[in-house]
Amino acid sequence: MRIVCAGGGPASLYFSILMKRSDPGHDITVLERNPAGSTYGWGVTYWGDLLDRLRDGDPATARAISENSVRWTDGVAHVREQSTTHPSDEGFGIGRQRLLDILVERATDLGVRVEFGREITDRGQLPDAELVVAGDGLHSRLRQQYPDRFGTEVATGRNKFIWLGTSRAFESFTFAFAESEHGWIWFYGYRFSSDRSTCIVECSPETWAGLGFDRLDESGTMALLERIFARQLDGHPLISRPDGGGSASWLSFRTLTNASWHHDGIVLIGDAAHTTHYSVGAGTTLALEDAVSLAGAVRRHPALPAALAAYEAERKFAILSTQSAARYSAQWYENIPRYMHLKPPQLFSLLGQRHSPLLPYVPPQMYYWVNQAAEEFTPLRKLRKWAGPKVVRTLAGRRPGTP
Repeated sequence: MRIVCAGGGPASLYFSILMKRSDPGHDITVLERNPAGSTYGWGVTYWGDLLDRLRDGDPATARAISENSVRWTDGVAHVREQSTTHPSDEGFGIGRQRLLDILVERATDLGVRVEFGREITDRGQLPDAELVVAGDGLHSRLRQQYPDRFGTEVATGRNKFIWLGTSRAFESFTFAFAESEHGWIWFYGYRFSSDRSTCIVECSPETWAGLGFDRLDESGTMALLERIFARQLDGHPLISRPDGGGSASWLSFRTLTNASWHHDGIVLIGDAAHTTHYSVGAGTTLALEDAVSLAGAVRRHPALPAALAAYEAERKFAILSTQSAARYSAQWYENIPRYMHLKPPQLFSLLGQRHSPLLPYVPPQMYYWVNQAAEEFTPLRKLRKWAGPKVVRTLAGRRPGTP
């Protein structure tokens, strides 16, 4: 089969690896718009279950990713001047560029053509192919050519966030909440190498404007954030871009869904098909799982339309619980003043329960004590299990801060 992947992200690259392993005769080309060695973002996070699935698909890729990842086992929350630590299952971080380098090297070793600097804005620019994989992200140009066919919908979140890096290598998955005269501002920080961490800063639009971020340039933004989080950064700077070029921008998260994931030989994968709020740390995992599902469907179904329909049905069902968890998680942070009167251990406990649909409707203190009681009382534990979303283990039970 002739296959072209538009976009050289983890989903497209891993799909090409799996297809080449299943049949070296496949003719596969991956077209990436950015130059080699250039990417957005910092590090990505994942949990051990993903490594198990990658080992099943391609042990060599799984081994390389594992060897280039860092690990942590605790979650830490800093609230004002207080801190609390909770144990969690082992988590992993890896630099996004390192991950892409591993996937590109493995794909090319297997005979996949990976071409950089190839921006695709129209299907007519693609080589002839029986299957076109649209892995070109949230703003997929291929998907945008057929808006009525894919039925794309985008919902924009309320809060503002900015995706940064820091030379502070956090030993634990770190949350920091700071109170300003204009409201709360916080970050999520996790290490992805021996000397770098991702640092995602978030706040309400009122806090964002009140602190002046709507007027500050990049240097002013970095300086103010470094002052706000001076204790947690411990003298380390925040960094705007991994390569030193360009600048990071404040954004509002956009949750993307599609009514259909395939049309006329084009199939959506990764962020082109769906996005989930960054606070559940699932984007890269879901993209790689899309690749596994699509490759499996193509192997099982000789007729391509049947394969794409099977892939769409499987993945739409599989990500329902993740999408639910992401919606509730985003809402928890959008309503964060509701929880900030709690003591840090109690706040951290509810942080781990933020996927619950009941939490917004129960007084936080009451929810905390019921949750604690549920650990000891079987009927309450069953009620909590029934009432909460059926979140896959890698997204709820393994989150840092989950009690």
